[in-house]
Order: sequence, then C-alpha cells, then structure tokens
Amino acid sequence: MNAKVLIKSRTSLFILLPFFLLLTGCWGSGPVKQNATGMAYEVVVVMDKAAWASPAGEAIKTQLTSPVPGLPQSEASFKVSYCTPGHFDSFLTYIRNILIVKIDSTKYTKVSVKADRDRYAKNQVIMVLSAPSKDAIVNHIKAHPTSIVDFFNQVETDRTIHILDSEYSSLVMEHVKKAFDIEIKVPADMQSYRDTTNFFWASNDAKLGRTDFVVYTFPYKDNNTFTAEYLIAKRDSALKRNIPGAFPNSYMRTNIAETTYEPITLKNGKYCGVLRGLWEMQGDMMGGPFISHIRLDEKNKRIIVVEGFVFAPETNKRNYIKRIEAALYTLQLPGEFIEHTEKKH
Repeated sequence: MNAKVLIKSRTSLFILLPFFLLLTGCWGSGPVKQNATGMAYEVVVVMDKAAWASPAGEAIKTQLTSPVPGLPQSEASFKVSYCTPGHFDSFLTYIRNILIVKIDSTKYTKVSVKADRDRYAKNQVIMVLSAPSKDAIVNHIKAHPTSIVDFFNQVETDRTIHILDSEYSSLVMEHVKKAFDIEIKVPADMQSYRDTTNFFWASNDAKLGRTDFVVYTFPYKDNNTFTAEYLIAKRDSALKRNIPGAFPNSYMRTNIAETTYEPITLKNGKYCGVLRGLWEMQGDMMGGPFISHIRLDEKNKRIIVVEGFVFAPETNKRNYIKRIEAALYTLQLPGEFIEHTEKKH
C-alpha cells in the first residue's frame, strides 16, 4: 500500500512549546472584556505596507494560506486579512487571531516570537513576530515552514475543546462510556446513533455539513499495530461491516492513495496514531475527508479508534473536519477519566 507516512520533527515542537505554554490555563481569565470577534480560522496580519508587499510578507501569507491536509479540494488553512500598523485600531483590535510583524534593525538583532492572550478581548490570541530585517523573516520561515500556521491551528483547536468542555453530546458520552468504558466529548448536535458490538456510530444528520463520529476496537498484538497498512486494513474491515451504502454491495472504504499516517504525542504524554485522508463509498459516488485517532488501552490490551468523517459535497469542508478533529483530542481512556460536573444536550 502506498499510504504516506508523516512524522513531525522535534524541532517544530520545541519552537511551538513556548507559545502553547502561554496559552494554557482557563480561557478568558482576568478582567472582564468583550468577546473577541471574527470567524474561526481567520487571522489579521498587522505589518508595514512595504514589508507586506515584499518576499517577507509573501512568505507569511503563503504559510497561513497553505492547503489543509486531507481534503478532497484545496482549502486554505486560514483566511488572511491585512492592515498597516496605523490602521490597527477600533474593531480590528478585537479580532480573535492577530499576527503583528515588527521589523526594526535598531531594536532587534534576531527573529523572536511571542504570544499574548486576551490583550484587547476575551478569547483573543496575538502572535508578535519581531525581526531586524525582511530577509531575516524570510530565512526564519524557510527554517520553520509551518510554525505560524501550526500555532494558530492549535489556538483554534483549543478554543473548540474549551467549548466542548460544557457543550457536548451527553447521549454519545453515555453510550461510549457504557459500551467501551471511555469518555469523549463530541459536538452536541450529534444525536442520531447506531450501537453494535464493538462499533458505535453517531451523526448530526445535517443536510449541509453532515459530520459523523465512530468508535471501534480490536485486540492489541504488538508494535506492528501502529503502521499505516495495518490500521487502514482494520479501518476498512470495520467500516465495510458497519457502514453500508445506499446500493447493494456498497460500503465505506479508505482512499489509500490520499491517506497519511502520523504518530503524535498527546499533551498527557501518551502515544497516538493519526490517520488522515479521504473516504469513499464502494459502488456509490459519495466521499469526503476523515480523521482517526488510534490509542492503545494498556489496561485492557486493546486498540481504541475514534474517528470523524464529513460529507459536504459542493461546499468547503475545513471547518467541519477541524471541529470533529478537536473533539478527538478529548478522548479519555480507562484510568484517564476526569469528573464531569455538567452535562448538557
């Protein structure tokens, strides 16, 4: 099989770690401020006009608008707006995601990056990129080609997880806890479900932006479990049995050529395999993006797979798949549970 395997470099993690540490803790702590404005996955870049028009500005824009991986059509990671420092006032200071670029050879001797939270508004994050020259910015981005977009992607993921802390589907939570002894917070609109042996399937049944969520398990054998070939084979087997199409002998399967595997380390230090790519219906014309998180349940010697997939023909899919992807990070295996004092929806 020709599934692509991606492994994040340690360098990127060390670069982003200081930013993420600044973002830990409760959102919106401190003095009461108005909520940040703007839509998810939008960012305003504040930068001198000449610098914005230079290769430095182009490098920043290119990174922020880089394609979201695993989608059937190309979609930019972020919608980018621009303003000069002189016009950065009034409502612009309340935007949720802001990148401020400062270039001054008299103040800076090297490129530095800082993050600030809730400076002007609640739930706002600002990245400040300082450099002695435009060339220094270009060189920095060449050395760290995903650092800015990774940072803002993490910000948006954390926002969604924060919302899910109190607004999640208690129906899904209750069923997966009973069936698999796990906990996960998926969006509250997921109220339709099907529960079978070792397979749970929930959906929001939306006419626009349908999003589905599945859980399935299989026994853990050895480290060879965490390979693209093995996990895709297990995925195709589970989905063929449990997700039939509208026509006879039609069923869901993985588009192997458009699927990647990436091992990551979660915030709790646990290993997680990530399959990301496209699903399709054998014998039908349906398809779309999916993302799976694969974890080892050490207590029960089994593999837990939680997955989200989207069906949204003829419309953008970035925000739908990003929303369910954030939900996958809330998975708690046996021994990792936290107390839930509020359950809504």
